[in-house]
Amino acid sequence: MAKKRKNNKTSTQIEYEESSGNVFADFGFEHPKEANAKSDLALLIVKIIDYRKLTQSKAAALMKIDQPKVSKITRGLLTEFTIERLMRCLLGLGCDLEIKPTLTLSKTATPSIHVAKNAKFKKLRV
Repeated sequence: MAKKRKNNKTSTQIEYEESSGNVFADFGFEHPKEANAKSDLALLIVKIIDYRKLTQSKAAALMKIDQPKVSKITRGLLTEFTIERLMRCLLGLGCDLEIKPTLTLSKTATPSIHVAKNAKFKKLRV
């Protein structure tokens, strides 16, 4: 990322960097697109738990994991979770999942995993 300078009214220059749009890439994570997908899945899990007014224990039973793992998901501690495991949690919470592979023909684009934003879930609030 290129550093940019911005002048304010007191003519003090403030250095800043523009985001790439993926905080995990900005902080140098090894697989930023996958980390972003995990984060999006975890956020969706949290939204559903909140929307359904589930306790962590009830959510854990539905997702077939223990309550401390639900706590980790809700706090964004996702290192021990794979994308597949988070998807199984969503299935346990009653979500349908659709996997839609798209062939990347570009020689410059890197294939990636992302979570599509679903209009039905935008109404859910955390």
